[in-house]
Amino acid sequence: MPLPNTSIHTTTKKSSSPKNTNILKRNGFKAPNKRCEWITPNSHPLYTAFHDEEWGVPVDNDDRKLFELLVFSQALAEHSWPAILNQRDIFRKLFENFDPSSIAEFTEKKLLTLKINGNSLLSEPKLRAIVENAKQLLKVQQEFGSFSNYCWRFVNRKPIRNEYRYGRQVPVKTPKAEQISKDMMRRGFQCVGPTVVYSFMQVAGLVNDHLFTCFRHQECNVTTRNEFKTEVQETLELSHSQND
Repeated sequence: MPLPNTSIHTTTKKSSSPKNTNILKRNGFKAPNKRCEWITPNSHPLYTAFHDEEWGVPVDNDDRKLFELLVFSQALAEHSWPAILNQRDIFRKLFENFDPSSIAEFTEKKLLTLKINGNSLLSEPKLRAIVENAKQLLKVQQEFGSFSNYCWRFVNRKPIRNEYRYGRQVPVKTPKAEQISKDMMRRGFQCVGPTVVYSFMQVAGLVNDHLFTCFRHQECNVTTRNEFKTEVQETLELSHSQND
């Protein structure tokens, strides 16, 4: 779903303006590129930078990053994106930089520590779900080689590229998200309903839901390494069949 525009008070060092200045020259004047409508001049700098640099970028062959984004997508049930991003370093410290092998080994004592130290982050059911999901993710890695392979197989290793013009057109869940959600729950993952899964698909770039008028829409229409490999393989197979 679109990133909610929620103002927050921050006690950590604020992000400077996004690395990409996103400036166009028009008639001698400098004008900012147009962003998705849920990003406004009043949006938190961390939130704007996240939109400009991460949200919708295909995450390929990086299981820690994917697991982090899955956790954040689950956290959206309790927090806004700005609030999550403001506490990102705390999340990473508590959850061992989202190393599933380490998280899967968390004991009850460690969970109790998380409950105390991370009380303002997530509810106990969410904390326990993260640990259980780390265990299931390890099983997925054994079966598919990586969590990345598991995720991208649902979209044939190619990002779904939408062309919505208005925020109201962007869905909160889709049949594809429901398919992935059912499979994940069947495997023992917790707190992965279709809305959570679709948020995960959006942020991890499995789907490009930047509005068509947003400058990031085209920039996120990139070819992932797996997609490139698939296209090369298909070309080679076609070439071999024509030569036979």
